[in-house]
Amino acid sequence: MTDTIPGKLAQVLQAGQFAMTAETSPPDAASAQTVLDRVACLKGVADAVNVTDGASARVHMSALAAAAIMAREGIDPVLQLTTRDRNRLALQGDVVGAAALGIHNFLCLTGDKMAAGDQPDAAEVFEIDSGELMRQMRDMRDAGTFPSGREINPPPALFLGAAEMPAEPGDNWPAARLQAKIDNGTQFFQTQYCFELEKVKRYCQALVDGGFTEQAHFLIGIGPLASARSARWMNDNLFGVHVPDDIIKRLEGADDQKAEGRAICAELLQGFSEIEGCAGAHLMAPHQEAACAQVIRESGLLEIRN
Repeated sequence: MTDTIPGKLAQVLQAGQFAMTAETSPPDAASAQTVLDRVACLKGVADAVNVTDGASARVHMSALAAAAIMAREGIDPVLQLTTRDRNRLALQGDVVGAAALGIHNFLCLTGDKMAAGDQPDAAEVFEIDSGELMRQMRDMRDAGTFPSGREINPPPALFLGAAEMPAEPGDNWPAARLQAKIDNGTQFFQTQYCFELEKVKRYCQALVDGGFTEQAHFLIGIGPLASARSARWMNDNLFGVHVPDDIIKRLEGADDQKAEGRAICAELLQGFSEIEGCAGAHLMAPHQEAACAQVIRESGLLEIRN
């Protein structure tokens, strides 16, 4: 599934090791050092670091620039690409340019609506959706041509990712959606948060039974909870996310809720690593890169790799 794609993330997944990725947002600063100050704690800890692309429809430093700064410093980035802001020509140019700069991991997304941001009157592009972007990138890599047929020599080395939502097996099991994303070119998935270990077990078993884990790698979303209050906020505001009551009660009873949230996340990471079909975890916590790095260390999973 990863073949000869360069980068630590692809290498770890190809080796069958439990991969751990984290996330950062580009700063509101025209400074490479500001980018590095945020992500230095993740170097040598996370296998790759996602760089968000105008998350919540708010402008920050170019995600491509931030990812290039990270790649230059030996941090394997996952460049998120949204179709909200650019047409296909701009996106294709960014993909080839990113690969030339040492960026090979991509997460294809549609992007939040402009109404969610602080410049709601800005124009939305949405010329193509994330599925079409993925297909174009797949063909640029595999056929070595732009959609027009013009040659790309050498073609970009791309490791293509998509987002997913952990689902319970049953009547609404999204087999067709998963297969469509894989057919479009998806090689790895990063999911929404899931704090329910038993649900992850059922989800991954269904992935294995359906043959999906033979075609792509699945990284389950998780993150250090800052407090019981933040856990309740996630339950109320994030679609499909449920922080169980026992976790909330554990946070409430802790003298240091942030430390307890990290401990819970580390325990879940350990549990995920033992589940067949779970290729890794994706840690998300806005502006908490250091907390994510600490969780990975505290999980002990890096030390047990072959």
